Amino acid sequence: MNMQQNKFGNWIKNSITARMLMIGILIIVLLIPLSFIESLIRERANRQESVVSEINEKWGSEVLLYGPILKVPYKTYVEKLVTNSETKKVTTETISHINYAYFFPEKLAINSEINPEVKKRGIYKTSVYKSAIDLQGNFTKPNFTSIGVEDKDVMWNKATVIIKTSNLKGINNQVEISINSNSYAFVPKYEERTKNNFINDDISLHKLETSYLKKEELNLEKQPFSIKLTVSGSEQFKIIPIGKETNLNITSNWKTANFTGEFLPLNSDKITTSGFDAKWNVLHINRPFSQEYFKNLPNLNEYSFGVNFKIPVDEYQKSERSVKYGFLVIALTFLIFFLIQSISKINIHPFQYLMIGLALTMFYTLLISISEHSNFLKAYLIAGASVIILITLYSKSILKTFKFPLFIGISLTALYSFIFIIIQLENYALLVGSIGLFSILAAVMYASRKIDWN
Repeated sequence: MNMQQNKFGNWIKNSITARMLMIGILIIVLLIPLSFIESLIRERANRQESVVSEINEKWGSEVLLYGPILKVPYKTYVEKLVTNSETKKVTTETISHINYAYFFPEKLAINSEINPEVKKRGIYKTSVYKSAIDLQGNFTKPNFTSIGVEDKDVMWNKATVIIKTSNLKGINNQVEISINSNSYAFVPKYEERTKNNFINDDISLHKLETSYLKKEELNLEKQPFSIKLTVSGSEQFKIIPIGKETNLNITSNWKTANFTGEFLPLNSDKITTSGFDAKWNVLHINRPFSQEYFKNLPNLNEYSFGVNFKIPVDEYQKSERSVKYGFLVIALTFLIFFLIQSISKINIHPFQYLMIGLALTMFYTLLISISEHSNFLKAYLIAGASVIILITLYSKSILKTFKFPLFIGISLTALYSFIFIIIQLENYALLVGSIGLFSILAAVMYASRKIDWN
């Protein structure tokens, strides 16, 4: 029995096949802590999103403006046959229904000054802003001829103006619209939460509506209007270009402007040393919707455009991408030690392989924790240097020489540098990764060409 145990022990100790099996099993075992680290990154990223959402909710959410829109009720008639239950006589009864027509402005000019600031909670931060918005333009006299409604059936004395916005909480002034020489205050109007009210799954549009307009104003060929808004918001400011000609001008001291949406600014000098001054001009021919709607107001959120003030936070994304290369780092590091062990005949215990593997996984926990308090580059350098020094010193105590630990340190430095380059690249990541892996394979093939596998 002892002789069989000794033979098995010698086989494990001296057989290259046994060492390869042992290394393969250790690599599989080390995938478990790597999966836990990946879950930790997702958890921290979700925590960051929830904190940012909480700050934005209290300050004021992103701003999307849809309006102003002229809303005019009108009557339509339906004839219904009614049968008398006693005489069986059939008569025709005319039933009237009230519908609503919506007319967009002929011209819409929006000027806004937005100066964001950074709000922090713990290690997390987001951008919030206060904006001064000036809307000017004009409506033309509503035309019902396209649906065959006569003037007597239009309820001119009950026309109103509506604005839809994603952010009622952030409005800081009493909002009024001046039409000609008259002013009308907007008040919130409750609407059922329907699919047409939503920007996305989380944000809905709320309605502000005026009292009834004076009938004589609607009889004019043009009704000029102006609205002033001061709004506290966060992350984004966007509008929907409902004017037959829509002009938007946004000035800001924010130096990392990210223009978003269906349309981009026209002026080439929009980025300045002190921020940006962006101008848009959208004609009705540029967008696939008309200037008037009857019965229902359409959902046009997909045609919105504006500026994104979000602070780019990609540390978690980069950390998650680096963890995906964890299997490659562990496998190649073990391969280096395996080749050194096979060439030099120095015995390396499975426990020592395990310690080296755990040191490699510690790189990712260091990377995540440090990147939350610094930028990704500094975190990567500190975590990488710590792990490389640790493994190099540990290998010195195992291998008893200077040249092999030095080679291991240089190899790990090259490997972590290679992975950092891949993480930073987007368009060329696959190309650089393929060339790098091919070079690594060629180096391994060259190093292993004289190994006696027997």
